[in-house]
Amino acid sequence: MGIEVKDLFDLEHTRAASYLSGFQYPWEALAGISDFILELGKTLPADEFDHPAEDVWIAKDVKFYIRETNYINGPAIIGHGTEVRPGAFLRGSVLIGDNCVIGNSTELKNVILFDNVQVPHYNYVGDSILGYKAHMGAGSITSNVKSDKLNVVIKTGDEEIPTNRKKVGAMLGDRVEVGCNSVLNPGTVIGRDSNVYPTSGVRGVIPPNSIYKAGGKIVTKE
Repeated sequence: MGIEVKDLFDLEHTRAASYLSGFQYPWEALAGISDFILELGKTLPADEFDHPAEDVWIAKDVKFYIRETNYINGPAIIGHGTEVRPGAFLRGSVLIGDNCVIGNSTELKNVILFDNVQVPHYNYVGDSILGYKAHMGAGSITSNVKSDKLNVVIKTGDEEIPTNRKKVGAMLGDRVEVGCNSVLNPGTVIGRDSNVYPTSGVRGVIPPNSIYKAGGKIVTKE
């Protein structure tokens, strides 16, 4: 099906490798992100990471454009070389890899961002995992709660996999590109190297190396 941790992510590009490797499906890791960050933070070298607030660790070479405009609530870790742009809102349980871009007015909550992830303009990412070099276009968001407030189910073909969680956003494989102003509905899983057209409403499982087009049409990349 291509929806397991091993199918979606190269674990060499995240500090959460040891944690994620313990799960079959990535959404199973959502419940423990906070505790993992707290334990990982204690191991980070003081010569590489500042510890400016309780449960917050920030690499010394992180670039803040205007730091006073950012809100960072722990537990949170921000990796080396990452850019944090004005108005970023990190609500907690946020593990950000190296060389990422956290954009202006972007909100993050209970997420793992692999290295080189970009959420650069007006994005909301909650209860989600974004793989290596995943990119979300301006205004694209992860919707993490169903309108009926029932538990999220992962739907792949005729099969339905219960998550036993009310809050599940999106699982983006390595190098996924999401077009501007798209909404990734609860429980969306997008395979490696796939693209989503702008203004799409995406749900279900998108295979790797695919293009999600207008009207929900999915084609394989040539």
